[in-house]
Amino acid sequence: MDFEAFGISAVVGVAVAGIAYFGHDYYALAVDFIEKDLGERLRSMRTSTRMLRPLLHLWLAAIVTTLIGFSIGMESVPFGVLAAALLLGGPWYLISRMARRRHQKIEDQLADAMVGFSAGIKAGMSIAQALELLAKDCPRPIREEFQQIIAEYKVGKPLEVTLEEAKNRLKSENFVLFSAALMASRESGGTLNETVERISAAIREMQRLERKVESETAQARKSAVYMAIVPIIILIVFSQMDPENTALLFTTLPGQMMLAAAVLLNVVAFFWATRILRADL
Repeated sequence: MDFEAFGISAVVGVAVAGIAYFGHDYYALAVDFIEKDLGERLRSMRTSTRMLRPLLHLWLAAIVTTLIGFSIGMESVPFGVLAAALLLGGPWYLISRMARRRHQKIEDQLADAMVGFSAGIKAGMSIAQALELLAKDCPRPIREEFQQIIAEYKVGKPLEVTLEEAKNRLKSENFVLFSAALMASRESGGTLNETVERISAAIREMQRLERKVESETAQARKSAVYMAIVPIIILIVFSQMDPENTALLFTTLPGQMMLAAAVLLNVVAFFWATRILRADL
C-alpha cells in the first residue's frame, strides 16, 4: 500500500471513529427516524416489524463497511460515497414502492368493494353483515383490511372505532368517504346503498381520469428510462474509442469525483422525472 492509499485509509478510519464517538446521539435519532418511517410502510403491507431495529443496525453497518471497503480496498472515496448513498436509498426506495403499489391496489379495489357492499345492503343485510361479505369475497389486499375490521368488531370493539383505526391505517381518501357514509347512516339513517353507489361512481370516474393521464404520459416515462440508460451507453462507446482517457475516470481522483457525481445526478434526474409524471389527481 503506497503513501496515498495509507493516507486515505487513515482519514476514513479517523472520520468513522470520530462519527462513532461524537455522533452517538445523532445516530440514535437517525435510527429512530428510519425505524418510524419504514415501520409505517411495512405495517401498511402487513409485514412484521419485530426485527426491524436489529436489521437497521446491520443495514447501516453494511453501508459503513461499503464506504470503508471502497475507500481502502479500491482507493476511491468518491466511489465509496456513491455506493454508500445507493445502498442507503435502494432498500428504502424498494420498500416505499412496494407499499405504494399495495396502497394503489386497495384504492383500485375499493370501488368494486363498495358495489358489493351496496348490493348486500339492498339484500337486507346489516352494515356488519355486508362488511363480513366483503371480508369473504373481495380480492387481496382489500380483503385483509375488511377481515381485520370484522375480526375486531366480533371481539367487542365498536364498529366506529374499527373504522377509525382502518382510516388511520389505510390513509385513503376514498375509504374516508366510505367510512363517513357508514357512520352517517348509523347515526341518522337514510338510504345508505344509494350514498355508497354515488361514492363508488365518483371513485370510478377518478380512476378513469388517472388511467387516462397514465396512458398519455407513458411515452414520457419511457423517455425517462432511455435518458437514464444513454449515459451508460455513451461511457461504453467512449471506452472503446478512447480507452486510455476513459480509464482516467476510474483511476484518478478528479475522474472518480466527476463519474460519481454524474451517476448520482443521473439517478436523481430519473426519479425526479418519474415523480413529475406520476398521475396524482
